[in-house]
Amino acid sequence: MQLFYHPSLSPESETLLFDKEESTHIYKVLRKKAGDTLHITDGKGYLYQGQILEVSDKKCLVHLRSCELTPAPPYHLHMVVAPTKMNERYEWFVEKAMEIGLQELTPIICEHSERKVIKTERLEKILLSAMKQSLQCYLPKINPPITLLEWLNKVPNEAKYIAHCQEGNRLALFEQLCALPSSVKNITILIGPEGDFSSKEIGKALSMGFTPVVLSPHRLRTETAAVVATSSVADAFGAKKVGLF
Repeated sequence: MQLFYHPSLSPESETLLFDKEESTHIYKVLRKKAGDTLHITDGKGYLYQGQILEVSDKKCLVHLRSCELTPAPPYHLHMVVAPTKMNERYEWFVEKAMEIGLQELTPIICEHSERKVIKTERLEKILLSAMKQSLQCYLPKINPPITLLEWLNKVPNEAKYIAHCQEGNRLALFEQLCALPSSVKNITILIGPEGDFSSKEIGKALSMGFTPVVLSPHRLRTETAAVVATSSVADAFGAKKVGLF
């Protein structure tokens, strides 16, 4: 199945007109013709099925025949991750996290960050492409970049974890997630830059109720740590779903 995206759709919509760029792709690349079926999402959980009425390299008009609300994810994962020195590594994390299961992303600027500028427009395109490729119907929210110390002043109240490299009592993330009460659905995970969080940042996070966690017995790159953390959340909630915890 090929999945398309159109943000202005609603369950009340009857027809859909794709823009020139998407129409060209549908017509010239996918070789679609009038009468063919398309599957479209609005990124808010709805999956629409439509039939092409007209198609050319300039426009594609679709009649929407059905609309279904797909099941929402069993958790809300907010990844708060520092940009990597090499931008393509951060983009790789964003793509893989979307495929695994991500609902919200905040790029954070830390004291040891080597990259302090990040373009969210590019990340939005990567999230959109990965959503369509993985056939998901919920498009994650991406927040503007912010310094960690500023962001820590407005953190959520549910399960909060910080993965850092300093010595001390750090707990295994997967085990912590599996031990959560079934009522807890909102998960926030902090991942720092290549130089790790500063002692000041770690202290502030701990004072705000973050639990220090370890993701692996090995030292991981920022982007690898972020993907491992994302996967740990998906695995933990998957295990809970089948009654293993």
